[in-house]
Amino acid sequence: MADLEGLRILVVEDEALIAMALEDILLDLGCVVVGPAASVEAALQLVDGPLDGALLDVNVKGTLIYPVAEKLAARGVPVALCSGYALTSAIPPPYDRWPQIAKPYNPAMVRGTMERAFLAGTAVDPAA
Repeated sequence: MADLEGLRILVVEDEALIAMALEDILLDLGCVVVGPAASVEAALQLVDGPLDGALLDVNVKGTLIYPVAEKLAARGVPVALCSGYALTSAIPPPYDRWPQIAKPYNPAMVRGTMERAFLAGTAVDPAA
């Protein structure tokens, strides 16, 4: 298993119980949780800080997260998009090729996606 210990991960999730569950998973992995932010506006306040990755709910209080994702990707911060909807229908191009995690969160899926996307350096260029 890859070492996720100490990674600073931004969490954007508007549902408090879901955010707490994801935070517990990340803490169990040894990560430092930044946030969680419950709105796009709150997330934008956190994107300029030191981050190693971000787990972003696609739809936050009715607002799509893509401006936050693009700002992070432009900084080279790896992003995984999270959705409780069928991923193939919830995430449009070009974002549909970014790493994705389905909700409800499965600890093994979160860990595996983070290992591939955050440790392997597979950040997606939003302009590509």
